Amino acid sequence: MEVAALYEIFKQHPNVTTDSRNCPEGSVFWALKGESFNGNDFAAKALEAGCAYAVVDEPGAADLSDERYLLVDDTLKALQELANYHRRQFHIPVLQITGTNGKTTTKELIAAVLERKYKVLFTQGNLNNHIGVPLTLLRLNASHEIAVIETGANHPGEIQFLTNIVEPDYGLITNVGMAHLAGFGSFEGVKRTKGELYDYLRNTGKPAFIHFPDENLQKMAVGLRLIPYATEQTSEDMPQGELVSCDPFLTFRWKYQKEFVVPTHLVGSYNLANMMAAVAVGLHFGVEAQDICAALSEYIPSNNRSQMQDTADNHLVVDAYNANPTSMKAAIENFRLMQNEPKMLILGEMKELGEASVAEHQKVVDQLVDAGFYFVWLVGTEFEKTENPFRTFRHVDEVVEELRRNKPKGYYILIKGSNGTRLFTLPEYL
Repeated sequence: MEVAALYEIFKQHPNVTTDSRNCPEGSVFWALKGESFNGNDFAAKALEAGCAYAVVDEPGAADLSDERYLLVDDTLKALQELANYHRRQFHIPVLQITGTNGKTTTKELIAAVLERKYKVLFTQGNLNNHIGVPLTLLRLNASHEIAVIETGANHPGEIQFLTNIVEPDYGLITNVGMAHLAGFGSFEGVKRTKGELYDYLRNTGKPAFIHFPDENLQKMAVGLRLIPYATEQTSEDMPQGELVSCDPFLTFRWKYQKEFVVPTHLVGSYNLANMMAAVAVGLHFGVEAQDICAALSEYIPSNNRSQMQDTADNHLVVDAYNANPTSMKAAIENFRLMQNEPKMLILGEMKELGEASVAEHQKVVDQLVDAGFYFVWLVGTEFEKTENPFRTFRHVDEVVEELRRNKPKGYYILIKGSNGTRLFTLPEYL
């Protein structure tokens, strides 16, 4: 079945599901495949559960006499083509965001600001890959006035692929740093891949929002139309922000014609750049300055990113969704600068660093030692390979057992690690 024919069905049934356990009446089931599952095996179950149609790519999985089965060559490719076809039906501003660190938080902040004036479609959670991006675009409907789409990558060519699906009118790269080195090969590989968004914008004459002081982004953005913002004072005409305090929550000042001070619910001075990105986008799209301030001040994180959480016994800084050398360094430094005492750190290993892994984990240990931290628990086999004076656990389950025996009380505790270390399970034991 061709994409145009699929689209006619989608217009009548615009609810897509990839889970046979979640089949709203009249939805379309998409039989995707993974390493340990084959959606074709669940197509009949999805139809029984209420789906109007099932898109499959294995003839043996379909009763071809039943018109509810829609046979395509490749269900994933068909989903991606349908999403791009659907996106082309809308003539609203589409902003695509990528970057090594902060892209999900930046997306959330931008959406919060834009929602003060517009009906916004934006990526839910971190559905930013080759499946999540198409599913997000397929949620576009006539009520939406602007879209904010997050895209992630862990290997070369992935941003280019996703950008060709999104076809953005604007782009924003939060930053480039050391992450997914096993896939990218090097920091230069990271820059080339994230820069694929800039390549698209350059070829189409579309503008990019850019963090002005970032020299890496400046070099990557040569030849682009730029909408700049800064996190330091500059003589240039652009929104400019500066840190007021971060103890523990970030308060910042920004000015553009007038000056504003904004208290936030985010922990970490590194979030200043994310805040200023939202300021710049909001101003560009005509959101009033007071509404921008209110949106940023009222935003409360709930996704294990820069999240302050008080328990009956401790004060937690939970940043346990992701970790790479760049974000780990920033989080540790921010925690060092916090005036609250006493402090403890529970840090999980950083995934997908390839040959650089041991060296990068040793740098984390060295930073901890230089900062004078002594109550530190390190989690994961990569930390076990380092020379360090701290307590090391192979797995988060060992941490849980220790907390059950001997829970610290009265501490400010930084919890940070790659999602795969599952440190996000720890707050209930602290």
